[in-house]
Amino acid sequence: MTPIRHNQSDADAVLDAARACVLAVGVRRTTLTDVARRAGVSRMTLYRRWPDVRTLVGDVMTREWIALAVGAMPENDPGPPPRTRLVDGLVAGVTAFRAHPLLHKILDVDPELLLPYVLDRRGASQDALLGLITGALTEGHADGSVRTMHTGLQARSLLLVAQSFTLSLRTMTDEADPELTETAFLGELRAILERTLTP
Repeated sequence: MTPIRHNQSDADAVLDAARACVLAVGVRRTTLTDVARRAGVSRMTLYRRWPDVRTLVGDVMTREWIALAVGAMPENDPGPPPRTRLVDGLVAGVTAFRAHPLLHKILDVDPELLLPYVLDRRGASQDALLGLITGALTEGHADGSVRTMHTGLQARSLLLVAQSFTLSLRTMTDEADPELTETAFLGELRAILERTLTP
């Protein structure tokens, strides 16, 4: 096997292979050997950077979640006012996260993998999301479209709301009731965000 040179494209190849393995069999049944074989590299090459599967999957999740967030909440968009962009971005982000196949697989097969990021500590992707939210809030405070308060408290509160809708929404929906569908809840999320952000 050809050893990995430590550049971004090689790292992406390993992350792509890990993502494919997790989608196929879940985190618990994925091994570094499986990932190395799929990526076409030696197992020792992986061990130099990732000591175990969970560390590797953590990097996969960070890459996937940050890409989703940036796609949902593009920075420096000169179009709508900051509050509109922030609300639209958060709702679009929750929708995109909930539709993401990797999140589906983890929630269905390995939900305990997410518990540390819900109960104990923030991960890199959560910090990146806070950065995006904080930037939008700062713009909204400056132009008066967002209620002014402590930016850190406001950003973290918004992330808590979005995270709850992302991870727990399916426990509250009832597709037999048109008032309790996912679409209805996403509409309510939009209303909650608008109300809390409007000055």
